Amino acid sequence: MSLPLAALGLSVGVQLPPYFASQLGVSLAVVGGAFGLVRLMDIWLDPVIGLGMDRTRTRFGRYRVWMMAGAPVLIVSVCMLYNAPKGATLAYLVIWLLAMYLGQSIMGLSHSAWAAVLAKTYEQRSKIFGVLTAVGVIGSLTSLAIPILLGQVGNTALNPIQAVGWFVIAMIPIALLVTLVPTPETINRDDGEHFKLSDYAKLFSRGNVIRVLAADLLVTLGPGWMAALYMFFFTNSRGFTQTGASLLLMVYIVAGFVGAPLTAALANRISKHRALILTTALYSIGLVLLLFLPKGNFVYFVPVMAIEGALAAGFGVMTRAITADIGDELRLEGGREQIGLLYALTAATSKLAGAFSIFLTFNVLALTGYDAKVGAKNTPEQILGLELAYIVGPIVFVMLAGACFIGYKLDAERHAEIRRQLDARDGHTEVAYDEAAVLEGLTGEPGGHSAIDRK
Repeated sequence: MSLPLAALGLSVGVQLPPYFASQLGVSLAVVGGAFGLVRLMDIWLDPVIGLGMDRTRTRFGRYRVWMMAGAPVLIVSVCMLYNAPKGATLAYLVIWLLAMYLGQSIMGLSHSAWAAVLAKTYEQRSKIFGVLTAVGVIGSLTSLAIPILLGQVGNTALNPIQAVGWFVIAMIPIALLVTLVPTPETINRDDGEHFKLSDYAKLFSRGNVIRVLAADLLVTLGPGWMAALYMFFFTNSRGFTQTGASLLLMVYIVAGFVGAPLTAALANRISKHRALILTTALYSIGLVLLLFLPKGNFVYFVPVMAIEGALAAGFGVMTRAITADIGDELRLEGGREQIGLLYALTAATSKLAGAFSIFLTFNVLALTGYDAKVGAKNTPEQILGLELAYIVGPIVFVMLAGACFIGYKLDAERHAEIRRQLDARDGHTEVAYDEAAVLEGLTGEPGGHSAIDRK
């Protein structure tokens, strides 16, 4: 399921806004306003979805049924967005973006929460989310490769961006089938008889919850800010063609296939929060180098973009794995499964970051007079504004994300003690399936986890 979700995520962040502005003739202000408005509206849906997931108990599982429900919503909305009419109105974009983000939230939240429940230990969390991120790289790479391949074969019948949309639509039911049929699902025991909204509100008083939410917001805002401006920056500032910029972005994303598992391995040596601090610092240094490399020179840009992509891939791995660990801590203390809500809250912070990144960057460019239309000529002052927007903001946000985990205490030793207590308490709990075989394949650890977990 990482394949279509990652392909869509990259395309919506990198390809769709410029497509609306450049090819469909929608103004920068309308594009930025539509994305910003929808993100702010959509944020409030995620906690509701998370609450619903945490309360769901069916004989088919908890997350499986939600994933099935989100698929048709996502398919229809992607079809409408990637086949939008020229001069699409603000209302059209808002309606279908909202539907798309709703379907994406349902499927994405159930996907992350399901993975967190399958992986029990501190080390397994790093590995399984590293694997999911690496698989997602393939989907992201495909989004970039489709326009390039269509251009190479001389295609004139199908718009390249529309082709990306059709790829996502085709992949969703295939990935859904592969996900739902063989994958086991465990429903963790809840000690409390009733869920109260006040119990969830208390999450915001927990220091570790605030840490991971703030870090996820900032670490998403930085790269998301850059994604909205990527094509403009590498073509108008760095001197690459559209194809060249896409190839560099492919290098950036392909590097994540290596960077995600390497970050997971690093985290299991120095701890997850220290791995996040280190990767954010190195990533910021790499961003500064981009302004000093010779324009249009692949030889210099390729290694830097590869390193940046490898580092960036680790951000999501760490925040998602840390979220799962914090979920165990909360379940031990409160007796209730809240992992669905936790991932809903991190998804909400990501959407808030997305709203600010596209809204602010596009409107700042509009205010400086930057012209995004194909073939437009921009002044050196306008290009400088583009460069500052692309570099300065992301560095500040990414560095602050790493700083959020200074003084963090939930390391491998502390989590092992939490899991020991949870396993002792859950030892008599029935589970729907034996997930050991699946975890053995994903983590490389025989049996996946202990016999008491499979009881």
